[in-house]
Amino acid sequence: MIFKTKPADVFKERHNGPDKEQMQDMLRTIGAETLDQLIEETVPAAIRLKKPLNLPAALSERDFLNKFSQIAKQNKVYKSYIGLGYNDTIMPPVILRNIMENPGWYTAYTPYQAEIAQGRLEALINYQTMVIDLTGMEIANASLLDEGTAAAEAMNMFYAQRKGSRKNANRFFVSNQVLPQTIDILTTRSTPLGIELVIGDHREANLEDETLFGAIVQYPAADGAIFDYADFIAKAHAQDMLVAVAADILALTLLTPPGEMGADAVVGTTQRFGVPMGYGGPHAGYFATKEAFKRVIPGRIIGISMDAEGNRAYRMALQTREQHIRREKATSNICTAQVLLAVIAGMYAVYHGPRRLKYIGLNTHALAQQLESGLKALGFEQQNEQYFDTLKIAVESADMQQAIRTEAEAAGINFRYFGENNIGISLHQNTDLQDVKAILAVFAKVAGKAADVLSINELPEETEITWPESLIRKSDYLTHEVFNEHHSEHEILRYMKRLENKDISLVHSMISLGSCTMKLNATAEMIPVTWPEIGQLHPFAPANQTQGYKQIFTDLEAWLCEVTGFDGVSLQPNSGAQGEYAGLMVIRAYHESRGEGHRKIALIPSSAHGTNPASAVMAGMKVVIVKCDEKGNIDVADLRAKAEQYKNELSCLMVTYPSTHGVYEESIIEICQIIHDNGGRVYMDGANMNAQVGLTSPATIGADVCHLNLHKTFCIPHGGGGPGVGPIGVVADLVPFLPGHAVVDLERKNAIHAVSAAPWGSASILPISYAYIAMMGGEGLTEATKVAILNANYIKSRLEKHYPVLYVGKNGRCAHEMILDCREFKKYGVEVEDIAKRLMDYGFHAPTVSFPVAGTLMVEPTESEAQEELDRFCDVMISIREEIREVEQGKAGQKNNVLKNAPHTAKVVMVENWDRPYSREKAVFPMAYLRDNKVWPTVSRIDSAYGDRNLVCSCAPIEAYNENGNEMVAIG
Repeated sequence: MIFKTKPADVFKERHNGPDKEQMQDMLRTIGAETLDQLIEETVPAAIRLKKPLNLPAALSERDFLNKFSQIAKQNKVYKSYIGLGYNDTIMPPVILRNIMENPGWYTAYTPYQAEIAQGRLEALINYQTMVIDLTGMEIANASLLDEGTAAAEAMNMFYAQRKGSRKNANRFFVSNQVLPQTIDILTTRSTPLGIELVIGDHREANLEDETLFGAIVQYPAADGAIFDYADFIAKAHAQDMLVAVAADILALTLLTPPGEMGADAVVGTTQRFGVPMGYGGPHAGYFATKEAFKRVIPGRIIGISMDAEGNRAYRMALQTREQHIRREKATSNICTAQVLLAVIAGMYAVYHGPRRLKYIGLNTHALAQQLESGLKALGFEQQNEQYFDTLKIAVESADMQQAIRTEAEAAGINFRYFGENNIGISLHQNTDLQDVKAILAVFAKVAGKAADVLSINELPEETEITWPESLIRKSDYLTHEVFNEHHSEHEILRYMKRLENKDISLVHSMISLGSCTMKLNATAEMIPVTWPEIGQLHPFAPANQTQGYKQIFTDLEAWLCEVTGFDGVSLQPNSGAQGEYAGLMVIRAYHESRGEGHRKIALIPSSAHGTNPASAVMAGMKVVIVKCDEKGNIDVADLRAKAEQYKNELSCLMVTYPSTHGVYEESIIEICQIIHDNGGRVYMDGANMNAQVGLTSPATIGADVCHLNLHKTFCIPHGGGGPGVGPIGVVADLVPFLPGHAVVDLERKNAIHAVSAAPWGSASILPISYAYIAMMGGEGLTEATKVAILNANYIKSRLEKHYPVLYVGKNGRCAHEMILDCREFKKYGVEVEDIAKRLMDYGFHAPTVSFPVAGTLMVEPTESEAQEELDRFCDVMISIREEIREVEQGKAGQKNNVLKNAPHTAKVVMVENWDRPYSREKAVFPMAYLRDNKVWPTVSRIDSAYGDRNLVCSCAPIEAYNENGNEMVAIG
């Protein structure tokens, strides 16, 4: 017999869910003969690409991993003592295997549906408590993108909260010892808001200057010196100024916390708590502040509330501050935290506990003392009177500095070289006595001296901290039982698994979130992230040690240019909202370069993502809303009128394509032309880029800038609410303005200042998108887009008889997502929230609720779901529709029914006296498959209003909460 051979390992067949037979069956249901016919009926011909994507041929998983291994090996993993906010650390293997490498943790979505996110939320409460305790503050959020952007958020918060004699002040003092990349970001963020930075020595600052509204200092300072800021903060407060302290989280195990010095906000990074340097990210930035600022703190806060049964339950608190709700009046444009990294850092604290964390801090400091002693014995001067882990060594000449650098790099060691012949050496958790000896050997060789101190064999049994008493921490931290019960591997393993089991992620079922694109995060894409050649590089390591990363960046930028049609890409923005902001700042810089800095009007459709208007305001623009017509499309007449009205002030249009309503708008080319004709540029929100790849492109449509959510279209996992990556692509005349960096020269003429702390943002997760493109190839990427459209239209065809589909294109097709209209159920007392909660009983995470239209569900299946899963979801939605019909027909009451009481926990249905007007079986086993595959919600429906009225955002037994009027105080 003759058999036809075919490769067994074709990645696109792993990534795309439906096989050929399923696709044909789905097309029959849709009413299209072929997939190409469906695409022709969906995507306007005017914007279709004329030729296929020109990308390298697709690789199998095995071939990719072999090839990428060779690229990664071009990176040289040296011992880095550069510091500047990035330090080597040790991730406990139990956390590496069971969180970082575990899809049960990294494929979950942002915890908007709290009842099926209790594990993640508890882990974030732990993180917030850790930050509150170590900083000595009263409240903390659930992470920010990095230390630099956290500092910028503190500045913005202070600016919005100016008071007393400083109510109209517009200058912000920045210590010259703040990390250089942080100063860079502060410069970026201050300029469009009209804030002027005053950079200098905090010991010489004139705090009586009535133009100053706030200040930020570094603790320890960038060169490692430790200052007592208590007097500085007191004097600032006396002048109605607010003060932020950027603090090293590990140093706070030994140093007096900034909160005890009176700081108004404390910011930093938790990278030192077990998260690899990763050539810059991702890492969880932290932000802690006083209770007084709880309503304006940026980012997400996890709080404790009650469920319907009176049990304690966690939820995202104070969501009304978020940009999706407040839009241009939001406290920030933040749409992504660093949840996965915050979970890792928090679990690091849980595993080590206060005692072992203090040992890590003491060991690091003790090794620095040993190193100082050895260097002094060799005749070198150490300039920091007080230090934690960083020595500042003065050498006699530039020639000696260079000689030490040459010798150190030959030994596989990196130091920081700066100022007047100074060398910075920052030790860390992954330093031992042998490393100290290796450092001393470098200095001894250059000095031409015998290194007697190399005979050091062990740390002394006791370490004396010689800092002034005011700097030595006396207060306890991490006293809650969660930080004191899980120190053996068995206990931490079981604790992490208990939390994981409380959440729904992609390992359980499809997550059909419209606009959020919860597609497959393939294991082969994830594997390189934890390789040492990817994870253990310092972002400021010399370029000759990072050639592997250089190839990754070069290839990925070229591939993204091909996909978008653009001429240049910046990989620096480390979230979608950060990409929006970066794109707008590039447009702003372009206009200013032409003497048209007055162009500050941003036209934004009423259907836009909430981050759009929030980002525009942050970029110093004035938002003008453009109407949408009854079909959900941009009202072209209104757009034209407003573009012409503001033609002398028009900066840009912000547009999402396909639209947020899930439609390929036919008028998009005309829309872009109208903006260009009136002197503006077109910014495209890349949230729906997964419906463009291979079929059309932002440049083809007419956009000038587009950010790309790599955590959506290009397969970086959502991580339970972060990390995200949001690079921007631009047309040729905007390339010179792409972001630069204060520490690493990115060789860009007219670059805007940095938008993220690291030169290439969250570099260590870029290999995920690199892998996806490399294994899919141009043909595979295009097919993925087609299948995403197929899957969406299949769901539409199955559900439109039961739920009205709000918007469609001219041929009755939707794009990659659709909006199901649930508003008609309201007259029977059924809210869209009831449907979302009932879905949990069926083992599904709800689609996007009430966005972009209140009372609706936005459904996006992605290309990764096979027909079986699509059918299961549709069957569930039809079953829920029948439950709604029971209410409509009076068979079930409007206030006490299976929808209103959802979700149902095991505890609820196991009560002895069941008094609900439906059976226990209907509550928890409404469909047969659930008997064998049940995901149990661990809490009943959560009372959101209670949690906002009684804000508690740190670990504490419920009986320990103190009532204070109508508020509950957060207990650290």
